[in-house]
Amino acid sequence: MLADTLVKNGAIKFGEFKLTSGAISSYYVDIKEVSTHPQILKEIVENIKPHLTADIIAGVELGAVPLVVATSILTDKPYIIIRKERSHGTGSLIIGNNFEGKEIDLIEDVVTTGGSVVKAVEILRENKAIVKRAICIVDREEGGRKNLLDHNIELIPLVKISQIKR
Repeated sequence: MLADTLVKNGAIKFGEFKLTSGAISSYYVDIKEVSTHPQILKEIVENIKPHLTADIIAGVELGAVPLVVATSILTDKPYIIIRKERSHGTGSLIIGNNFEGKEIDLIEDVVTTGGSVVKAVEILRENKAIVKRAICIVDREEGGRKNLLDHNIELIPLVKISQIKR
């Protein structure tokens, strides 16, 4: 079971952590670290695959990049990366093309409030993509599901934090 793999391999760290949302938490879900291990990454992707319905996948830099790349390789689906800011190169927020008018499944490592997912979906929708769902590895169950529903995005968590937090 994926939840067991995440716990066993240290994806949950305890201490004091500042989250992307700005909140302080007594634990941190570190999918980036465990996704550097090929077998764990493969297990994560095997859990993502049954939930995919779109022909294109997307993810936000940095945490989702290994997830979308591995998923792309194992499913033969093209992928898009959404940058958080226009910092260099072409200045585009989207890496990838041929997605206008097409449905995209967004993949995210961890969802807390859902703010990062909402921003990514807004960028994709502004560029004429259709995004109806986000698949996350871990839902911290801190309002993300409701926030995403408010933006017409279904959240599909592979694991809920209530399943693994000890």
